[in-house]
Amino acid sequence: MLVKSEIIAFKPLDSRSLSYADADVPESDDAAFLKTLGLGKPYIEMFSRRASLHGSTFEAELLSSGLVTEDAYFGAFARFLRLPFVAELDHAVIVDTPSLDIQLRDTRMVRLSPQDAMPHMAIVPDLQSIARLKRALQATPDLAGDLVVTTPSALRQAVWKAGEGRRTRQTIHALFDKTPLYSARITLHGKQGFLLGVGATCFLGSLIAAPTLTFQLLHIVTAVLYMSALLFKLAPLRAKPDRRTLALVEKHDDEALPVYSVLVALYREETVVEQLVTALNRLDWPKSQLDVKLVCEADDLGTLSAIEQLDLGPQFEIIRVPPSLPRTKPKALTYALAGARGEFTAIYDAEDRPHPKQLREAYARFQQGCDNLASLQAPLIISNANTSWMTASFSLEYSALFRRLLPMLAKMRMPMPLGGTSNHFRTSVLRNVGAWDPFNVTEDADLGLRLYRLGHQSDVISYPTLEDAPTEFSVWLNQRTRWFKGWLQTWLVMMRSPLRVANEMGWKAYAVFQLLIGGMLLSSLTHPLFIVTVALTAKTILTEGPDALSTIQFWLFTIDLLNILGSYAVFLLMGSRAMIDHEKSMVGSKWLATPAYWLMISLAAWRAIYELRYKPFVWNKTPHSPVKKNK
Repeated sequence: MLVKSEIIAFKPLDSRSLSYADADVPESDDAAFLKTLGLGKPYIEMFSRRASLHGSTFEAELLSSGLVTEDAYFGAFARFLRLPFVAELDHAVIVDTPSLDIQLRDTRMVRLSPQDAMPHMAIVPDLQSIARLKRALQATPDLAGDLVVTTPSALRQAVWKAGEGRRTRQTIHALFDKTPLYSARITLHGKQGFLLGVGATCFLGSLIAAPTLTFQLLHIVTAVLYMSALLFKLAPLRAKPDRRTLALVEKHDDEALPVYSVLVALYREETVVEQLVTALNRLDWPKSQLDVKLVCEADDLGTLSAIEQLDLGPQFEIIRVPPSLPRTKPKALTYALAGARGEFTAIYDAEDRPHPKQLREAYARFQQGCDNLASLQAPLIISNANTSWMTASFSLEYSALFRRLLPMLAKMRMPMPLGGTSNHFRTSVLRNVGAWDPFNVTEDADLGLRLYRLGHQSDVISYPTLEDAPTEFSVWLNQRTRWFKGWLQTWLVMMRSPLRVANEMGWKAYAVFQLLIGGMLLSSLTHPLFIVTVALTAKTILTEGPDALSTIQFWLFTIDLLNILGSYAVFLLMGSRAMIDHEKSMVGSKWLATPAYWLMISLAAWRAIYELRYKPFVWNKTPHSPVKKNK
């Protein structure tokens, strides 16, 4: 006999049921059970108040306190109901179905079907169901033979393992199968390869027929487009920080809060996991309402071992992603999203130290914003800008992007390429749009643009996340190459049906996208070419005089020089104006290396084109080190 329907209708605990009644009133089942745990009246009232305040359950508050372990609590529950208890479930006896993943988000029960026995149920009971369970067991004694009690962690772990094959296939193929035009799985889609071949043929033909004219026309087009992208970046210079939700965060500090999921993809990060867990433990959000998933590759034994050595609270869950290609961060995040229990989801990187109130501000902004507000981006601040000229330049770059450009785009309600971390999403929207593309190695920008195409908005918040910039050139180059490769993938995805995409986004937003992504790619690739052209033209002027140049050559020389100097000026102005005095002092005079930094960016862009052709889905891992503590 299987579980009756009246038993499986579990409900959240009403904390009022735990209040102490008069001595003449018979003791309730939940109070009798709590007495077996040794919980006195003060503890019961405290956890009941917390459950009411946070909008959670008594179990969640009790377990998050660390006062009682899951095994002890649910083992006692099983003894009280006179049912068997299992601390570990064998995933082999769980039948995988498409609906099985519901138990990852709302952990209640799972059907067990061992080959040598009758099917039965593993259940995770709660206080609200204890009276109904007890009555059903008394009315139907044979029912006890069909039930075993287990813990939420054990049930979820078994479900993760039982469904890993199906879930992996869905993670890799779902976006491509449902909406292939949104996926970067095919680098050049349909007509793109044909048009690229035709364009290359025409270019070579014109180069043979009229080389001077061809180069001159190409020079004019690239110089004008370069300057257009540069002028667009001047717009955010007058932007001011938007802190409209900070007061709202403090005002609603005591309201009931929903479950908030936090996903962190980890790969070979054993050196920073302790720092990460410490930072996540500082988040100002009830532990009972936090769902933190540390997402690791199943064969990354070093990181898994380092995590298992830590004393993790019950809000943490380790997700083991089965090894499969492509081995990318977006694939790992999409795999873990199947079990995200939160109404909202935040994404962090292994080395991140988010501001403790960042979740509070994001929640306040979602509450304040319109229904189609789907994502929020927190600013990223580089904490090691004083290490070298390379980290100083990185800091200026991040300052310009996260505290000038993205806030301007959000205010204009334009498409916003998200940063790779400190993103906050409405979880339901994230699932509906297909989550992250496992084949796009700059999944953040791709997702931000896809959200806009599908009618959603993105915005920014103020509480920052601290990060460290790469300190070694090889590490920086690998990271930046991956970013450029992903931006190229994103641009190609958006250019599969240009007219259709322009109509979806609106022509103004489409032009902004081209200036943002296309302009960045063009300026990075052509910057060294302009430097060479300016140098050669300047040499001609010095040796032969200005009269040696034609009118068009003179104007192109002027535009090229303005493009080069303007690139450096805008880079420095946008970055430094968004910084506080302490950050400026950390940069110091290292800004003088800006021309060298631009050449590094160009090198990464050209390297990305090579990788896009020969290893498009290879994820160049960025190693991280823990922050050095000041003595």
